[in-house]
Amino acid sequence: METEQQQRESINASLSQSTLALEGVDTVNLPKLPPASEPESQLQQISRQVSQFLEKLPEYLGSFFQDYKQPLITVALILAAIVTAKLVLAVLNAINDIPLLSPTFELVGISYATWFVSRYLLKASTRQELADEIQSLKNQFLGE
Repeated sequence: METEQQQRESINASLSQSTLALEGVDTVNLPKLPPASEPESQLQQISRQVSQFLEKLPEYLGSFFQDYKQPLITVALILAAIVTAKLVLAVLNAINDIPLLSPTFELVGISYATWFVSRYLLKASTRQELADEIQSLKNQFLGE
């Protein structure tokens, strides 16, 4: 066995010397291979992709907002109206649970409705006055 191993070593040594001793070959300026790098693990690939996405996220959001500005504002206003309505209903429900406040508000509402009917709706002249007042307010709001 030692003889086979010695023979292999001597063959390898002679081959390496003969290849280096070629005439006219510049061994210093031969192209070199890049160093071997380990393949990226799956975790490194995912983290690289996530970091690239996060780098471009402000650009994505800016272009999305520019493209869909009007629909986003509309949706935001609808959501704000829903939240406001729920909040007002919750406050009114809380006020309604106070023992003497609910009947007092009902009495005020009935009194105002009675006054409104007697002031504006019983006579034709006052109904015309109310219609003129409504038309005047409509013109002020609509700019006519």
